[in-house]
Amino acid sequence: MKKYLLILLFFSCSEGFSQNSATFKDNRDGKVYKTVTIGTQTWMAENLAYRIDSGCWAYDDNPANIAKYGYLYSLETAKAICPKGWHLPSDDEWDKLRTYLGGEIVAGGTMKSTKGYKNNGNGTNSSGFAGLPGGYRDKNGTYLNNGICGIWWNATAAGASSLNWSIVLNNKCSVANDYDIDKKSGLSVRCIKDN
Repeated sequence: MKKYLLILLFFSCSEGFSQNSATFKDNRDGKVYKTVTIGTQTWMAENLAYRIDSGCWAYDDNPANIAKYGYLYSLETAKAICPKGWHLPSDDEWDKLRTYLGGEIVAGGTMKSTKGYKNNGNGTNSSGFAGLPGGYRDKNGTYLNNGICGIWWNATAAGASSLNWSIVLNNKCSVANDYDIDKKSGLSVRCIKDN
């Protein structure tokens, strides 16, 4: 009996998400972003694509990648780049999202896009988060893992002074895990709406 109850609870948590889709216009450049409310949080359902002069890169320095993946930002830029009324999510806010989506072990599958991940490592996107595998720029300026993983800044510092937390979705599993990465790296940004 307990086993069946556990399966039922898992199914209801991982498949019956409450979400509402909408749009948001960034008044700085007029770009319209898809948004999604997952549980009690409202997230951009696309990576930020606001251009500034420093700490901002298109993957492979190819402007054609911006429309699909947005820009990659340094941590310093990421902390200040979200439009008014939005902010870079903290570790607690990422954790709240993952918990709502069934926990770290399965949340990634619900957050990943249904296409774009190599080796058919796509997700269901049942959360509406629509996470694409935009790769990242390492601290030396090398672009890596497009099609393999999506990696987003977290506003929370990791233990070492040179590191910061990020959230990774990859093509090998359904995990949405934390990863400590050098602050000089370039990662994607998903903004969350202020409460």
